[in-house]
This record gives sequence, structure tokens and C-alpha cells, in this order.
Amino acid sequence: MAHRRTRWLLALALLASTAVAVPLTLPAPQAAAAAVTADDGARVVEEVRVDERTLDLRIASPALRGDGWVRLLLPSGWDGATRTWPALWLLHGCCEDADFRSWSAYSDIAALAAPLDLIVVQPSDGKAGMYSKWWNSGRGDGQDWDRFHTEEVRQIVERGYKSGTRRVVAGLSVGGYGAMAYAFRHPGMFVAAASFSGAPNTLLPTVPLVLQGLVAMEGYNPLDLWGDEIFQRQRWSDNNPYDHTDKLRGTALYVSSGNGIFGPLDFPGAADPVEPASFASSQSFVWKLRSQGIAVTEHFYQGTHTWPYWKRELRTAWPWLTANLGL
Repeated sequence: MAHRRTRWLLALALLASTAVAVPLTLPAPQAAAAAVTADDGARVVEEVRVDERTLDLRIASPALRGDGWVRLLLPSGWDGATRTWPALWLLHGCCEDADFRSWSAYSDIAALAAPLDLIVVQPSDGKAGMYSKWWNSGRGDGQDWDRFHTEEVRQIVERGYKSGTRRVVAGLSVGGYGAMAYAFRHPGMFVAAASFSGAPNTLLPTVPLVLQGLVAMEGYNPLDLWGDEIFQRQRWSDNNPYDHTDKLRGTALYVSSGNGIFGPLDFPGAADPVEPASFASSQSFVWKLRSQGIAVTEHFYQGTHTWPYWKRELRTAWPWLTANLGL
């Protein structure tokens, strides 16, 4: 195990060199929670109306064995309406201090969504939820972020907050992995899925090290996620979008990534150990989709694993995202 610890520590050092901390202060309670529950008893215990169009929900979640947050960006006319709206789900990346508020904080999503008839769902994935049910060495006590998102949050926002059943999912970094993972694990839940700088091939060489390094950087045992990529390879494969591309047939797909090389939106001297792994993982995923005759829109570019590129990618993909929402 010593050589594995050395690999994790090396990954941590590289990742820490690019981390940017943003203080996170959870909103103070401002309104009574609605009586909205999911099938397993998950319920809204707090509502916070941040502004006219932004509503944050705190959910008591059996899947998480605790509380989880979700932010909703609401359309014009939402208050008092009896109709529903199509939903764009935006998934954040790992180790993000702004958590479920990061897309609002660092992108143009509020301005892009404002004139359109849609709801934007931004759920928390915690510090390193990895959009997965954690194995925890088979103890059965792991948090289940997949269930929190695809069952609890989905049921709550559709039963109590006027989110419709036409859904598109997009995510960045680990959230890009999450978008493709949810699309194959839950066929038909999303009509379209987009990955920005994601890791849709988790078993490509070097990618397991990056994912384990992210988990370790947040203070967790990297083996608690899916186990060891060699000794528990089947479990890794079960969670790998690349190994289940057949289940993505019929879902509109969008894959983009930078190559990790200093680009037009970077500061001079920028270094990036993460985006090259995302680039290779994303390219291999696209190649496999095309080899199977599965349509995919791709956008590869020169740039790094940073928010300026993801902000630009959201704008670039916006016509594709909204078209798939029927807007």
C-alpha cells in the first residue's frame, strides 16, 4: 500500500497547486419549508428565497444520512403558476467551496436562463460526492448521491416546485462525469447530457489516480468510493460511462474539454495536471461513441481546467442545451 499512498500524495500535491478556495456561507433561513416529500421520506426542511428568481432548498435526505442543498433558478411567472417548466440540471465539480451555488457564482447561467421558460436545478454533490453511491468497503453505510439526485431531488422539485419531466443534464469536471453517469444509469431520465472537462472514461490510465487524489484531498479514503481500480475493477466498470455507451443510444450527447495547454483565458505560466486527463478521457469516450454509430457533439480546445473556460463552454453549448429542452 505504500506505493499507492505515494501516488495519492503526488496527486494531492498537483491538485492543490491549482485549487482556488472560495468561502462558502450557507444562506440563513428566510422562509418556512413547504411540505414536500420524496418516496423515501426525504423532505424539504428549509426554504431560502435568495432573490426574486433564486430559491435554495435544504433537504433532509435518507440517502445522504443528513441534509443536502439544491438551488433552483425560477422562470418569470413561477409564483402562483399551475403549469410546469422543462428543467436544466447543472452539476458542479469536486472540491468546490461554492458547492451547489457555483454555477450561479462563476457563470452566466442566471442571465442566460432569465428570458426563457425553464427551471435550472443545481444540486449539491458535497465536497466529493462523485455522483455515486459510495461502496465503503461493503459496509452498507455509504452516502448515496445518485439516489439523492435522481430520486429525492427529482421527486421533490417535480412534486412541489413546478419542474417538468423534460430534463437535460450538464456538468463540469466530476459533474461532467456525473451527467454521463446519470444518463446511462437512468436511461430516459434526461433527453440530453453534456460533459464539460469531465471524466467519462474513468478507467483510462491516469484517470483513476486523479479521481482518487480528489477524494483523498477532501479527507476521505479513496478506496471507499468504488474500491481499488484493479481488485474491484468490476465495480469501477459498473460506474464507468465508457463501458456502458450502449445505454446512451437515443440520448443527445455533448462532450467538450480543453487539452491542458495554456490558452487564451489563462494567466501566464498557468499549469494544469487535471485537464490533460479529462481531455484524454473525453476523447476516448467520443471515439467509442462514434465507433458504435452513436451521435455526439464534440468541442475540444486549447485551455485548462478552470472556470473561465467552463463559463465560455456554457455559452457555447447554450443553443444545444435549450434546443434539447424544446425551447
